[in-house]
Amino acid sequence: MVAHLQPSRELYKQFIVRTRSAFPDFHATIEDQIAEGDVVVTRWSGHGTHQGIHMGIPPTHKQITMTGIVIERIVDGKAVEGWMEMDMLGMLQQLDAVRPPGQAS
Repeated sequence: MVAHLQPSRELYKQFIVRTRSAFPDFHATIEDQIAEGDVVVTRWSGHGTHQGIHMGIPPTHKQITMTGIVIERIVDGKAVEGWMEMDMLGMLQQLDAVRPPGQAS
């Protein structure tokens, strides 16, 4: 999934609340972070246990691992534009919500 973001505190807060509701033990690690000019790139990984409804999927109590990259443009110390990529397909496969390619239905 790739999303173009118009960052706002409220949207970020909603994302965190939804994530923490579904994965209350979610922990993210910054793997790399590079800043040049007005752009910051962050590569991250995270893991947690699916304990709440996420994207309409009831709790599975399965452990998931995710990775992602965020690119943000910073003006006057604030993110004004950004792009986020994360492995949503991999997460859905780990929750058994989507079958991996090549598996029979």
